[in-house]
Amino acid sequence: VQFVESGGGLVRPGESLRLSCAASGFTLVNYTVSWVRQAPGKGLEWVSQVNAGSGSTGVADSVKARFTISRDNAKNTLYLQMNNLKPEDTAVYYCTMGSVWGQGTQVTVSS
Repeated sequence: VQFVESGGGLVRPGESLRLSCAASGFTLVNYTVSWVRQAPGKGLEWVSQVNAGSGSTGVADSVKARFTISRDNAKNTLYLQMNNLKPEDTAVYYCTMGSVWGQGTQVTVSS
């Protein structure tokens, strides 16, 4: 059971990125999975989640209207579309399900 995140990088304020989280060893649709981030020198912050089964979603107020979570059941992959990125979005982004965590992908927003 593992996640592999990808899609991070260095972008300028206002630009976009799409993060991917490929799941293996289990079927993503059967579990609630979250994106969590950790900014430099700060604690973990929940960003968004997609719920098991129905695929209903939740998103943190800090990124609402800019970030969108989605799930491709055929590819067993979770996505996080991030638009209008801000410097305060700089962090390592992880996908997680309970005690299972990916290795993270770095997002840096800087001019």
